[in-house]
Amino acid sequence: MTISTEKRPQAKKALRATAFAPKQAAESSLMSLTDFRNVYGSTPAFRVRLIRQGVRAVEVKDMVRMMDTPQDRVFKFLRLSTATVNRKASRDEELSAEDSERVVGMSNLIGQVQTMVEQSGNPEGFDAAKWLAHWLEEPIPALGGECPASYMDTMEGQKLVSNLLATMQSGAYA
Repeated sequence: MTISTEKRPQAKKALRATAFAPKQAAESSLMSLTDFRNVYGSTPAFRVRLIRQGVRAVEVKDMVRMMDTPQDRVFKFLRLSTATVNRKASRDEELSAEDSERVVGMSNLIGQVQTMVEQSGNPEGFDAAKWLAHWLEEPIPALGGECPASYMDTMEGQKLVSNLLATMQSGAYA
């Protein structure tokens, strides 16, 4: 059987797309959600692939353990169902892309804090995950007295929190 020249470019495009997709998925699965500095330092395109493939629920529970905060509290501010995360973790399944996006956002924020401390001085003994978990629940004047945790359930809210952290590092926030 021969392929007509009209359809050949389409066939090549389909083959390239199919061959490329597993490579992207394999790259994304090499990085752990708890490798905060690398999640923060990765490209937006890489994080999008990570989100689309879904974050393993087991890794979400690992991240929460590192934050040293009750999982119900973290899941509440990320708008995650505790029952769903626990069920998927027991089956070694991934979260939906929607839930994964908020979780990757949290990992990214922890990585941002870790990077800020490393750039600003001596990070020895500093635990970015624990610090962020505590700070998220403190009322912040720049947020009208609200806690940053109340912004963690949306990507826009997470961007706002990220910008606030960057402002703190620059010294512009008092």
